[in-house]
Amino acid sequence: MNVSNTRTGMPDSWADAAPVLIAVAAGREPADLVIRDGRWVNVQSREIIDRHDLAIVRGRFAYCGPDATHAIGPDTVVIDAGGRFMVPGLCDSHMHIESGMLTVSRFVEAVVPHGTTSMFVDPHEIANVLGIDGVRLVHDEALIQPINVFVQMPSCAPSAPGLETTGKEITPEDVAEAMTWPNIIGLGEMMNFPGVINCDHKMLAEMAATQRAGKTVGGHYASRDLGPAFHAYAAGGPADDHEGTREIDAVSRARQGMRAMLRLGSAWYDVEAQITAVTRLGLDPRNFTLCTDDCHSGTLVHDGHMDRVLRHAIGCGCPPLVALQMATINTATHFGLEREIGSIAPGRRADVVLTGDLESFPVETVISRGQVLSDVAGLVDEVKDGAKDPFPLRFSWPRESRNTVRIGRKLTPADFEVASPPGAMAARVRVIGVVENQAPTKAMEMDLRASPEGLLDADPGRDISHVAVVERHRASGRVENGFVSGFGYRGRCALASTVAHDSHHIVAAGTCRTSMAGAVNRLAEAGGGIALFRDGTELAFVHLPVAGLMSDSPAPEVAGQAQRLVDAMAECGCTMNNAFMQHSLMALVVIPELRISDLGLVDSVGFAFTDLIASDGAGEGGRFES
Repeated sequence: MNVSNTRTGMPDSWADAAPVLIAVAAGREPADLVIRDGRWVNVQSREIIDRHDLAIVRGRFAYCGPDATHAIGPDTVVIDAGGRFMVPGLCDSHMHIESGMLTVSRFVEAVVPHGTTSMFVDPHEIANVLGIDGVRLVHDEALIQPINVFVQMPSCAPSAPGLETTGKEITPEDVAEAMTWPNIIGLGEMMNFPGVINCDHKMLAEMAATQRAGKTVGGHYASRDLGPAFHAYAAGGPADDHEGTREIDAVSRARQGMRAMLRLGSAWYDVEAQITAVTRLGLDPRNFTLCTDDCHSGTLVHDGHMDRVLRHAIGCGCPPLVALQMATINTATHFGLEREIGSIAPGRRADVVLTGDLESFPVETVISRGQVLSDVAGLVDEVKDGAKDPFPLRFSWPRESRNTVRIGRKLTPADFEVASPPGAMAARVRVIGVVENQAPTKAMEMDLRASPEGLLDADPGRDISHVAVVERHRASGRVENGFVSGFGYRGRCALASTVAHDSHHIVAAGTCRTSMAGAVNRLAEAGGGIALFRDGTELAFVHLPVAGLMSDSPAPEVAGQAQRLVDAMAECGCTMNNAFMQHSLMALVVIPELRISDLGLVDSVGFAFTDLIASDGAGEGGRFES
């Protein structure tokens, strides 16, 4: 017996299902599934209602009331909730599938056991590599999922025109076309906030096309300046923002009519500092949502997804029902989907999580569109016995999506050399300062001695490593070099990755130029991934063949590779929390303060190139300051 007659893919519309919804609610027809004796967590009214039943048909709630006996027929599957809380399926208001290193299907498999039934995904990573064709592939794979995966059309490829190059570009015409696709929910985060502030024609045209389609413009204001520039950005139309890191950031977004999206990803811990806008200042929580932004596969498999964010928000002092609203109905309302998802109410898609406790939030049973997808509590025999595969459809990524790493030639250690100024014994260099658990970096200046060969080398004793970006879309052979601090690498090691937000060239960092060359060449041979080398020998490798960003292998397998990478990085001295996420953002030129792109070192406050050598004065008189 199937637990639901709902097909995998897009559910029946409310209009099409209305006659049977009415008939089941009235007791004239049986439901497909009835959940009995649960505690209804009603996020519409923010209350818990004991001893209630839910009747589901065609993937939608038909009846939410005290007794659904009248909706039970001979073939109805009945789940005894046993007093468990019946919670709406969790919604991630902003995230990037690619950051999980998984394709859409594999990502969904990983997050369903954690209670996530709706995701709002911005595939701007693959847009930078494959353009609108890559976005269409994500869109099409999202359509066949058993949960709700809504796609935002990426807005900024490149994210900072003139400061980086991408494999492909997204145009206003691309945006206008995508707005006609069935599963496009809006425009992805508008990262080029200087462009919006300065009325860049392309950025305004993309936002206008989205607004004319009646859809939501995503925001990304990665600046601490809340003066006229921020107000100008808000006036341009972005409806939300996930880049806040302070209480005042959340307050300012809410006051301007934007949704403040509070983020807890693998490496971004921004909920605690901002949720006090609700818990301390008493702002209306309806204007706040929870999101992950970037979660890698290890976090998904071992720690969780939106359930992790929810527990964290509650741990920061947010009342459980308020936190649940931020993870459900608030997100649905923001995207104009409150009549479809985000709550347990008649007509809505039957997305529900059964849990025994609202604070620790153990996810015991997950139902999406009336189909039981996960049931660790063993409440449904059909699922426990494996009689039904909840993920029956597989998506095949085409060959052209797997051959995207082109560096033009085999690199050598000499490609990563930085020459000191002529005649100088040392030089003051600009250094990217990585900040643990935050996306912004620090713009630092540090002195480096010149070698007898006239080169500026890494200095592991002072936590200064090489960093380089290798162009990988056009086989130009171009390499841009710099320095970074914060990873703590020791010995002769280097990490290289084809995941390098946002233009996704190859970013490499380490203490040894030989290992940097070896790691980069390994990625070119494999077609993408993450490689860690020590003394010129491979220590760990994560294979990401799809666009150099994702794997279509099962999440536990990819997470296992990622864990071996983390362990190997620790062997090399790097113990920073989720250091790979920090590594992948060193080329993200739209977030302050200092970054490196395939075109050079970038001042991400002034949005201009800057010289690697700040001065050579340290060497003029033989004086050297550490």
